[in-house]
Amino acid sequence: MDRRKSILEAAEKSFSMFGYKASTVDQIAKIANVGKGTIYTFFANKEELFSEIVTSLVIETKHAASEAIKDDRPFYENLHDALYRVIELRKTHQLAVKLSQEVKELNTSPVKDAVQRIEKAVLGFVKNELDKAVEKGELKDCPTDIVAFMMVKLYVALIFDWEKDNPAIQKEKMLEVLEMFVMDGLRKKS
Repeated sequence: MDRRKSILEAAEKSFSMFGYKASTVDQIAKIANVGKGTIYTFFANKEELFSEIVTSLVIETKHAASEAIKDDRPFYENLHDALYRVIELRKTHQLAVKLSQEVKELNTSPVKDAVQRIEKAVLGFVKNELDKAVEKGELKDCPTDIVAFMMVKLYVALIFDWEKDNPAIQKEKMLEVLEMFVMDGLRKKS
């Protein structure tokens, strides 16, 4: 295995277990079984290493959303499935969970920036899908950036906030709610 890849895997493991703030280059070197100097041959500092790990998480998040899009399904089903997959990834991916926790507990600036990068990527994906649906005539003309923001926040609220005091909403029920409260208002009338 190449050393750079080994360092990245060790860094992701460290950030996932201990968070950004508590992870050190020494610790990452120990996990990667390399000398600290070896890390500096590939990365200038912990911040650069963290940025690369976050970039991989952004790519993984976009990939999860893209995989949900199927040409033979209605727009709202595709978007629902894409958002659901993104939120599930956020709930289950060890690094994403740790980043969310660190933002809430410590509000560490680089972690806050990383979470915003991920959210920006998701918003961009949703906006792009909304733009395509408007172009195809599936949706009426709308401010897609605002609608994307609203939809992502709706999903986050229904999954994370709702589940604090209520049983989890089943995927099919979420689709029903999405269709009733969002898609019916956006759908182009014939």
